Order: sequence, then structure tokens, then C-alpha cells
Amino acid sequence: MWSTMQDFPLTITSIMRYGTSVFGATEVATWTGDGTRRRTYAEVGERAARLAGALRGLGVDGDQRVATFMWNNAEHLEAYLAVPSMGAVLHTLNLRLFPDQLVYIANHAEDRVVLVDGSLIPLLAPVLPQLKTVQHVIVVGAGDTAPLADAGKDLHSYEDLLAAAPADFDWPEIDERSAAAMCYTSGTTGNPKGVVYSHRSAYLHSMATCTGNAMGLSATDTVLPVVPMFHANAWGLPYAAVMAGAALVMPDRFLQAEPLVRLIEAERPTVAGAVPTIWSDVLRHAREHGSDLGSLRLVPCGGSAVPEALMRGFDEIGVRIVQAWGMTETSPVATVAHPPAGATGEDAWQARVTQGRILAGLEIRIVGDGDVVLPNDGEAVGEVEIRGPWITGAYHLDEDPGKFHDGWLRTGDVGTLSSDGYLVLTDRAKDVIKSGGEWISSVELENHLMAHPDVIEAAVVGVPDDRWQERPLASVVVRDGAAVTAAELREFLSGRIPKWQLPERWSFIAEVPKTSVGKFDKKVLRRRYADGGLDVERVD
Repeated sequence: MWSTMQDFPLTITSIMRYGTSVFGATEVATWTGDGTRRRTYAEVGERAARLAGALRGLGVDGDQRVATFMWNNAEHLEAYLAVPSMGAVLHTLNLRLFPDQLVYIANHAEDRVVLVDGSLIPLLAPVLPQLKTVQHVIVVGAGDTAPLADAGKDLHSYEDLLAAAPADFDWPEIDERSAAAMCYTSGTTGNPKGVVYSHRSAYLHSMATCTGNAMGLSATDTVLPVVPMFHANAWGLPYAAVMAGAALVMPDRFLQAEPLVRLIEAERPTVAGAVPTIWSDVLRHAREHGSDLGSLRLVPCGGSAVPEALMRGFDEIGVRIVQAWGMTETSPVATVAHPPAGATGEDAWQARVTQGRILAGLEIRIVGDGDVVLPNDGEAVGEVEIRGPWITGAYHLDEDPGKFHDGWLRTGDVGTLSSDGYLVLTDRAKDVIKSGGEWISSVELENHLMAHPDVIEAAVVGVPDDRWQERPLASVVVRDGAAVTAAELREFLSGRIPKWQLPERWSFIAEVPKTSVGKFDKKVLRRRYADGGLDVERVD
């Protein structure tokens, strides 16, 4: 018998309509550094309609790409809602990319319009003449537009466009499988690759994020997305918050520990997402100043492996960090590390230090040599492959068949999978250290090193070795005033890992280099080592 259920499309338009009407009085607050400017969801909805009308007037009448070059703020949220809902495609540009990568991405996506925050004009202006398909630049907020004047583009004021547009927009009926937004990978090897999210994938990802096995968002929450809105759609937090009717607190450009802590104390968010390096700085500041972060019931953290020491440190001040895993290609949230029912003490920690449990709707498997599917026994190690309704099946204008296997996405991560769905990543495929035929997990070494009280950051890479082919090099950042030695750190690791895994090569550095999305950039460390740019101490 055929179902008689209504065929109602799953679209960002429906998220917008619901959130800005049913929860119209809910607010989005944007931090200014010394206070907030506030806007209700109903006002955001009207301004999104005005933005859609303004973009239509600029010739956006199909699936043209509308780019944003902006911080996390209310205006960015308006673009998040307006652009996909009018049938166009939102393309969030990563403002931390190198100029040549930014040019490549904007041209590859064929961006037609760019919305730029006034404070970011100095970053955009040098590359704007090279953005071949961009016709219009819309400046959001205050800023000197003179550097943009000679780029051959039409310049507009965001507020002037909205003021001149009608308060209502005739939102079109959209196929849920059509493109809604696109993000590009961080391009750790070769050119960045475009991932196109459909309305359906964004809707289902938002629903999954709202479930209790993920972040459990509801109208009683206030969500602080510290993770940039140009990084995999801020982990889907803006759409999930609007869907749940949760209030939003936007940090704008104030992403350092001191203003973030003041923002948390002032606005009392209940959920906040950011990469581990951000939370390390926040924890250090909170401890030094006795700050009150107690409003936070949950801190989803990802982007790179979350050190256990960081999670335990937040536990000590009454805040629970939950590790999540995903990638641009997975929209991005795929697993979240809540402990199983009834688990307490160290049993709970065994689950919390994993990458987490697979969310409903997705499937994960571990694949070994020869594409043999390995058992989910928590011991077999292989490459992680994933599939599901918010997992990409192809890159934009890029075949890359090696990334896709029999309907599954090859993640490039190496790990194990337990029978009850917990994923443990031992390394990235390109970062695993192969020493004398045995594998060493750089992630495990880093986590142990960052558990030392004097270590702020640690990155471990494999470097050539005449005897063992490859051995670990530990690059360490120590806290101010500390005088820990390589020999002391090596001794600290003894008993925590097998003796043969202990690094012989050590380098003390001011900061671990990072990618545009805050991950440790290990290729930079490898290059520095190869070029003799690291001061390396040997301790055997």
C-alpha cells in the first residue's frame, strides 16, 4: 500500500519560517566588545526578506552563488537564511585563507555577489580585482570602501539595500535536493575542494544536531557559535538553533579568550562550540581570573582531537566538553562522544575520549588493505568510511574518484569502531607514523604531552630515520615561565606509552602552526624540519 503522507520539502526556507515566526521574540545578540546589539528572530526574518528582495534586484534570480566574507553576527545569519531560501547558493568564504586560495575558491565557485564586513575590506580589497565572476560587493557595517573602488565592481551598502527593499518576499518553492550552500575544504593537499550542501542535507543535519545524542538543543538554550560561520556552516549550529528556537549569541570578531569570557559571563549561553585551541585559552584565562562559565551545560568541541586534559580541566570548573567528529564533507557533525547510559567515573571517560557515537541516519565502517571491511570490535584498525543523507557524494566540478568508494566517503582518518558505535581515531592517514613496520599514533602522543601541566600545545610528526624509516618529532609549546626540558617530558611519557614509541627528537616552539580552521598544520612542521628551520634537541 502506498503512503498517504504529504510530500513536504525539507528546506532551509521552512526552518526560517518556523524559527522567525513561532519563536519571533527570541533574540540574536551580537557582541560589540563592550556590549551587545540585539535583534529578534522576527526582525531577522523581515531583514532576510529584504535582503532576498535586494539580491533579486541585483540579478540573483537562480542558483547563482552569493558569497559572504564576514564574522559571526546577525547580518551573517540573515544571509544564511535569505540566500538559500530565495533559491540561490550561499558560499561562505574563509577569511583566513591565503590570497591565492581565496581567489581560486571564489572563481571556482563562480561567485556573483560578495557580502563583506566593513572591518574585512583590507583583506578583500587586494584580491577583489582577480575575482572574475563577482559583479557586486555589498559592504556590511562601517568601513572605508575606498580600497574597493577601483576593482571594477558595483559597490553597495547593506543597510541601504535593505531599507530600499520591501519587507515581504515571495519565497519560491524549492526542490529539497537543490543546492543551498557550499563550503570548501581547507586544502591541506592541493587546491581546496567544494562541498555543496542541499536543503535536505542541511535540514536533516539540523534535526540530528537537535537530538539528545548530539547537542540536545531546545528553545530553553542560548547557543554561542565561536566556530566561524565560514567553517562548515559553523558546524550547523545557526540552522539548528533557529530550528530549535534557541537564542543565538554571536561573537563577531572578538574571538580571543578575554572578550569571549566576558561575553559568556554577560550573556550566559548554555551551549558553545569551538576548536580545542580556543577552549584551551578560555580555560587558562578563566582559571587566572576566577571567571564564571557555569551557564554552559555543554561545550561541543572538534576540528581536531580534544585533549583529555582539556576536558578534565573544564570538568573541574563545572563545564562539560563533549568531543564531536566530522569534516566539511559530512556537513560536518557525524559522531558525538556522550558516555553510554549508566557509565560513571573512568567508564564514562573511556567513552568521552573517543570521537563519539555515530548519529542516527549515518553509517560508518572501517576498511583495511584491499578494501576489506574490518569488524567493529574496537581493535581492528583501518580507514574510516562513512555514508548518509548529509554526507557528500562528490566534489563541485571535481571528480576525485579516489575519495569515494562504492557509495561511501573515504575520510582519510584511521581508527577503530566498537560494536556499540564508538569511533576512535588513531590518526589521519597522512599523519600516522610508521616506525620499523609498526604504527605510532601522533594523536595519542600529543594528548599525553598536553596532559603535562607545563605544556600548552604539542604536535607530533613523523620524520625520516636511517634505522627505523620514520620516528616521531615532538614540537612543544610550554606555558610562560615554565622551564621543562625534553628529558623531563620524555620521562613524563614513560609508562604512558610503550618505550619504543618515545620520541628522540624534540623542538620547543612559540606556537604550533595552524590551518585556516584552527587545526594543527603538520605539513608546515615537516617542511620546517626538512629545511632546518626547527631547533631540534635529541634525547635518546
